[in-house]
Amino acid sequence: MIPCDQCELCEIGPNGQKVFKCDPFSTVKEPECLAKWQLIRLDMLLASYQSMLKSYGRLAPLQDKIFKYVQREISEMEESESWRLDSDEQDHDPEEPNDAWPV
Repeated sequence: MIPCDQCELCEIGPNGQKVFKCDPFSTVKEPECLAKWQLIRLDMLLASYQSMLKSYGRLAPLQDKIFKYVQREISEMEESESWRLDSDEQDHDPEEPNDAWPV
């Protein structure tokens, strides 16, 4: 097995970071290259998932505040509308026929 450092499809940057130019569909030199390529991709997926979780963690307190605010606004709106519902229910007797609808 050829180490990635010695492969012409691997470039090492100035900070020591490896950049892989290999493509699993066309430029695979050895079967182990596919396993390495899969591990590299899985590592990239894991890193992006962890960064997404971090950003969601930062947004969670803000979401909680927004939900509380919206709930408070809805309850205040329902409370302000309750006088209409109470007076409508008291004025209308369910046993009396409604004059608005023809019988």
